[in-house]
Amino acid sequence: MNREDSMRTEKDTMGEMLVPSDAYWGASTQRAVLNFPISQLKFPKEFNHILGRVKRAAAKANFELDKLDKEISELIVQAANDVVKGDLDDYFVVDLFQTGSGTSTNTNANEVIANRAFEIGNRVLKVHPNDHVNMGQSSNDVIPTVSHLTAAQSINEQLIPSLVQLKLSLDAKSSETWEIIKTGRTHLQDATPIRLGQEFLGYSQQIELSINRLHAILPELCHVALGGTAVGTGVNTHPLFAGKVCSILSEELFLPVKETPYHFQAQGTQDTMLAASAAIRNAAISIQKIANDLRWLASGPRAGLAELELPTVQPGSSIMPGKVNPVIAESVVQVVCQVIGNDAAIAAAAQGGYLELNTYWPVAAYNLHQASQLLASATSNFVDQCIDGIKATTNGPESVEQGLMLATGLTPAIGYDKAASIAKEAAATGRTIRELARENTDLSEDDINKLLDPMKMTEPSP
Repeated sequence: MNREDSMRTEKDTMGEMLVPSDAYWGASTQRAVLNFPISQLKFPKEFNHILGRVKRAAAKANFELDKLDKEISELIVQAANDVVKGDLDDYFVVDLFQTGSGTSTNTNANEVIANRAFEIGNRVLKVHPNDHVNMGQSSNDVIPTVSHLTAAQSINEQLIPSLVQLKLSLDAKSSETWEIIKTGRTHLQDATPIRLGQEFLGYSQQIELSINRLHAILPELCHVALGGTAVGTGVNTHPLFAGKVCSILSEELFLPVKETPYHFQAQGTQDTMLAASAAIRNAAISIQKIANDLRWLASGPRAGLAELELPTVQPGSSIMPGKVNPVIAESVVQVVCQVIGNDAAIAAAAQGGYLELNTYWPVAAYNLHQASQLLASATSNFVDQCIDGIKATTNGPESVEQGLMLATGLTPAIGYDKAASIAKEAAATGRTIRELARENTDLSEDDINKLLDPMKMTEPSP
């Protein structure tokens, strides 16, 4: 089959274009394919599916508002169903790095839905990509809307549940290790005793706050630009259109989708995308702290701290027999590196707001969705293959009696300077704080035991 046999001729406002004969897209999409041979990256399928939801809801709303014939509305709804289900994923062909408004992808959706609707209707009733599928819309409000909702769906359905899973695992580990006393550390140096369970509680608290920050950004992400059309004024759309579409989307996505009260802000800036990215980045860096702490606490097994044993999941070296590395934690921190990079890209994109439109929507949408998805996946894996299987060793408790910062317990009785002198002598001689307190103070054995009780040093003193 030669090229002309496998192509068909389509027209748009710029003239004729050859399009693959079996493709649902049309001339304008084909121009974009040829204009942007940039990368192998495209909008994620989840983005396209929500774009299909917007087109489906728009057809329903326009029919209710007597703007669209019933037959055409029903055909668009059926064709958009195929987009939402993922049946037409292969026909979303425009490179991610395209027009900054995402117009080419919006056009791609319009053409695919229109041609599929024409096919569903046995090629009797012509469905126009702009006049019908795109009725009441502009790329300038559709793409920001879909960008917000794609991120909101990922955060709500993947990222937050994975963080809840992590918090529950950390809570369980905190309870399991609550009675284990070990040496605390600040500046990577010995500090006063702490419960191992308190360390895990601190990690859980980090994640709880991260979850709260993500919950806080969801309503803002769900305030969408739809209804603003080209520049935020709502030209060429019914004043009730966006509200009807948002109501449908809210029911489908189980999210509080509403038309933004700030239309000019919603299209001209990416402030909300930036705030959502910051919340994801914050969660990622919290998880990095946890992963790095666990690597430190499991370092060794003989020349490190070795207070924890992480699950053994694979051999650690191709040259050193028997070596085992904290590979799950290492994979997590690499994901964090990527998420921080995503956040930097979104910050750069957010600076692309010029007058009535930000023109960096595709790259921002891609990076925000990827950050959420990557962190969700890495977090669940972290729980399943690392956190749940952590075991405490005896090294932590055994080192407490040798700790120099036990001298802090003596301070209320003998003062800071005297306690510091004892700590310095203990460091120089290798003797314990308890031994030197017996020799250098008038404290009774009972007083020393009470003051140097590691368990009591893990909570406030009355």
